[in-house]
Amino acid sequence: MVLIKAGSQGKYYKEFEKTLFSFLIQYYNVHMNHQVIGILAHVDAGKTTLSESLLYLTGAIRKKGRVDHQDAFLDYDPQERDRGITIFSKQARFSWKNTRFTLIDTPGHVDFSSEMERSLSVLDAAILVINGCDGVQSHTETIWRLLMHYQIPVFIFVNKMDISYLTKEKLMEDLHRLDMRIADVTLSMEEAVEQMATSSDEMLQKYMAHEIDDTDIQQEIVSLHLFGCVFGSALKGDQVERLLDILDAYTIKKTYPRQFGARVFKITHEDHKKWVHMKITGGSLKVKEKINDEKADQIRLYSGDRFESVQSVDAGEICAVSGLNSLQIYDSLGYEKTSHAPLLTSYMKYRLLLPKACDVVGMVRNLKMLSEEDPQLMVSYDEESKQIYLQVMGEVQIEILKNLIFERFSVPVEFDQGSVIFKETITEAVEGVGHFEPLRHYAEVHLLLEPLKRGEGLVFENRCSEDALAKNWQRLIMTHLEEKVHRGVLSGSAITDMKITLLTGKAHPKHTEGGDFREATYRAVRQGLRSTTCLLLEPYYAFRLMLPANVLSRAIFDIEKMHGTFQVEDNQGEMSVLSGKAPVRLMHNYQLEVLNYTKGRGKLICSLAGYEECVDQDEVVASIGYDCDRDTENPCGSVFCRNGAGFFVPSDKVEEYMHIKKVFRSDADKYRPYQPRKVDEEEVLRVYERTYGKVETRLYRPSNRRDDEEKIDIKKEVKKACLLVDGYNIIHAWEELALLAKDNLDAARSRLIDLLSSYQGYRKCLLILVFDAYKVKDNIGSMTYNGSIYIVYTKTAQTADAYIEKATHEMSQDYLVQVATSDSLEQLIISGQRALRISAREFEKEVAYVCETGLKEYESKQGRSGHRMLEGLRKVNEEE
Repeated sequence: MVLIKAGSQGKYYKEFEKTLFSFLIQYYNVHMNHQVIGILAHVDAGKTTLSESLLYLTGAIRKKGRVDHQDAFLDYDPQERDRGITIFSKQARFSWKNTRFTLIDTPGHVDFSSEMERSLSVLDAAILVINGCDGVQSHTETIWRLLMHYQIPVFIFVNKMDISYLTKEKLMEDLHRLDMRIADVTLSMEEAVEQMATSSDEMLQKYMAHEIDDTDIQQEIVSLHLFGCVFGSALKGDQVERLLDILDAYTIKKTYPRQFGARVFKITHEDHKKWVHMKITGGSLKVKEKINDEKADQIRLYSGDRFESVQSVDAGEICAVSGLNSLQIYDSLGYEKTSHAPLLTSYMKYRLLLPKACDVVGMVRNLKMLSEEDPQLMVSYDEESKQIYLQVMGEVQIEILKNLIFERFSVPVEFDQGSVIFKETITEAVEGVGHFEPLRHYAEVHLLLEPLKRGEGLVFENRCSEDALAKNWQRLIMTHLEEKVHRGVLSGSAITDMKITLLTGKAHPKHTEGGDFREATYRAVRQGLRSTTCLLLEPYYAFRLMLPANVLSRAIFDIEKMHGTFQVEDNQGEMSVLSGKAPVRLMHNYQLEVLNYTKGRGKLICSLAGYEECVDQDEVVASIGYDCDRDTENPCGSVFCRNGAGFFVPSDKVEEYMHIKKVFRSDADKYRPYQPRKVDEEEVLRVYERTYGKVETRLYRPSNRRDDEEKIDIKKEVKKACLLVDGYNIIHAWEELALLAKDNLDAARSRLIDLLSSYQGYRKCLLILVFDAYKVKDNIGSMTYNGSIYIVYTKTAQTADAYIEKATHEMSQDYLVQVATSDSLEQLIISGQRALRISAREFEKEVAYVCETGLKEYESKQGRSGHRMLEGLRKVNEEE
């Protein structure tokens, strides 16, 4: 409480005013709902116009600006005003009723999608603006996928309804392509609630009981089960106030932890300082407070191009901080976890053309500053050619970059024609081995590389046991896997759509250092890629082509020539619409051709659809001319030690020298039992001399040739047992499984697999269980190993009988084959292949007895073991 003495008001009045103002601010921060909302749209949807209307209605600005008048409040950059588009994300602050908003205006042009995506990580909700004249467009669908990926509640504003020829009903049908749970809230409240009730079964029950309230609607919106939609006009202010009321009523006040946390989403350079834009997600941040051994010098709260300097900022606020020079975009502070890699990436690579007198090294340094503001630029410098390369999204971004470089660094630059950025993946799993052992260094790493679906990127996992490798070395290997862009072996492009798992590794108690595992990890990735089949991927456009019907055949011919896929949509009067996908490399400059042969009436809209298989891989790889074996910075081979010196081993010979046995085996290896490599006596002698020095006496005495022949004959007589089981024949012959199969065939299969796994554990034989899948259309067949037995599903048009007959013929030379089946014709055929047979009834008794009593008791009762046991079973079959 502040007391004011009579006659001394002037002395104490300012102190009272300051204290009261501070109290009101604290009360305002605690009791007001604070929301960070982003406004997103396809280009020319009216996003900036809607932002102006929101700011004008809430009193944040006194006059509405317009894009065509070049006086919009948030588009204050000269390039934005000249071009009439939003290039950089900006923020503004305003309040409406019980909610205080921080609005982030994001770019709508496809070329600046990465700038838009960076803002999504700090949003509490989003406004998606749809052009009422065009409906849902390709980039709108991309934005929607991003919003769903980042789990952001969405409010939709369909703009330009004052000039649209499309009805609400037609636009709602179009919006339902995004999600069927989009509800029109510009209707009367009763109709809106009725639409909202269909979002979930729980809401429908509450609607029937007349129990739906604002809290229920809030929860549905926050959990992404409901999306409110408003139809209006931003330019005329129609339904904009309704949108504000919905944002105020149906956004939930967030509670933040007391522990400090923040997310960095933007970096700018102003007043010769680096400003880190972040959202405080926990606790508070004060001036001069330490973060990662750096002090926050200044804190600013921006609204347009104006800012307010503050001493502290609380959770939920967006602020800009100077003094934290080590921070980068996507960094997380405090309790926040590391941000995920962005989904949208550049797909074109351009060479920067500098003036002759320009300092190349200095320009690289300057461009690194720009890449801090936009990490997707991916600035790289080729030491050999002295060339600078940048990754750019499109032609518009190139023009912006040229102007930006000239404004900041006074250097006029140009760009070459550019080329698409390829990526590589693999088609089958493989174990990669990396070994690094020059003198007084040691590390070996085994990695499992597995292909993933398109668009899943790189996933890293650790399955290494601490008994094999200490935890600190494992963490180091995982760090090295994630820290680098690993290059493929076809074109030197970055790898993607792959899961890399650490299987095992080995360190030396004395000689291993951290850098050794870095080298071994990189080499393991490359050796794995070199040892399997790789696939080249290229970016694809999702396109929508509108053109006169009389030139439709020309467009179809062009798209097929570009190896694209398409479908013809409903004709819109005299215009036809094609939509589909095509390689960016072949469709990049197609817009000019469309304008030419349609005489300016055609319109091509493209958005990046992701990466798919390259249509002419061999030609592209040959044109790139990359030789992975000559890439000294990314070697595929390993370094081993011999006679006190390291020597290089190429990738195809690493398995012969590696110190740890392979952990992973492919299906082909599983089907073919492991055969140890034959080592002759001379090689044994060489290994011995390398280890212990040269010896003068002979290490062995050659045995008599006749004795060797006798030993060989004995080995030929001893064969390993192999049991082939006709799965469905056994299921229908065993009473327990037959009853189970009547209700659930899958359960019967699982039960048989469990029984045979236990049986194999006692018998220790090679057991192959075969199921018919010959009626399954386009089935290529499969073989899996569950740790005990092999389970085979035959391919289309191949029966289990045919598979067993073929396997019996191929394996009879190396195995003593026995077949379990009651099919009399099959028994007759396998007898001709010198294989043993056992009926389903006898096999059921044997499995039951072995599993109950154990193998030793079974063998003692039979009085036989190994091969003799199988001979006894053959006699039983002959007696039958």
